[in-house]
Amino acid sequence: MTKPENPNLRGILLMVAAMSGFAIEDMFVKWAAADLPTGQILLMLGLLGTPVFALMARAEGQRLLSRDVFHPAVLLRNFGEMAGTFGFITALALTPLTTATAIFQASPLVVTMGAALFLGETVGWRRWTAIAVGFVGVMIIIRPGLDGFQLASLWSILAVIGLSMRDVATRRIPRRIGTTPLAAWGFIALAVLGAMMLAVTGGAQPLNLAQSGYIAGALTFGVAAYWAVTQAMRVGEVSVITPFRYTRLVAALIIGMTIFGERPDLLTLLGAALIIGSGLYTFARERLRKRALSTNATTG
Repeated sequence: MTKPENPNLRGILLMVAAMSGFAIEDMFVKWAAADLPTGQILLMLGLLGTPVFALMARAEGQRLLSRDVFHPAVLLRNFGEMAGTFGFITALALTPLTTATAIFQASPLVVTMGAALFLGETVGWRRWTAIAVGFVGVMIIIRPGLDGFQLASLWSILAVIGLSMRDVATRRIPRRIGTTPLAAWGFIALAVLGAMMLAVTGGAQPLNLAQSGYIAGALTFGVAAYWAVTQAMRVGEVSVITPFRYTRLVAALIIGMTIFGERPDLLTLLGAALIIGSGLYTFARERLRKRALSTNATTG
């Protein structure tokens, strides 16, 4: 099979494959979380994932042990990674896969808001309106105060806040620090958090064959998806490829309905549509803004 000659097409295919991989990873984590405490899952993913990215960093000539690990932006990124991953794994354990993934799709909107509030990036009234519409979509899914409200859905909100904090902090990290060392440090942070949780709550247990398979499956698909999304962002235009991150929800819907027997109701689908629609509009506005700036710079 020949590779697509169009870099953007290749990037899109890699992004779709990555989002499908992340959805499959979520499936394995949800299976594991049915029997194992969240702390143990975090510890195992951290301990097993760190060597993978450490080897990748070494192959790229990146240093894993350096003072950069104590850079304030790196520390903030790791804290966001810890909080967000803890929230998402807990949400996967307690709520439907479709619901957790749908709420998680609000992350790009929160990143845009964070970039405006903390990084000084310009966000016009149209994108602020799109962010507000996306948050309305989240509220429709969660339904606070209504009969369909699930308190456990708030764990997905923690995931959105934590992982958006990670992405905003990443923009402040010096370019000399590579992507793979950052990933390795993030997995180390997850292992530390998992160990701390187990020290407080206890409940760790030996793995049976099925649980070992769940953890191995989550790690395999997670690492492969990480590689694919990294390659996708390198081979094509970011503004063209990024919107295809939302295919993760499509994959989650398919898995949720076929594997877990989930049947998302109309309000959940409506909320998800608002989140995705507002996100796509935000990406489109950002692309137009960058194109206008490029044109002005050329003509000026």
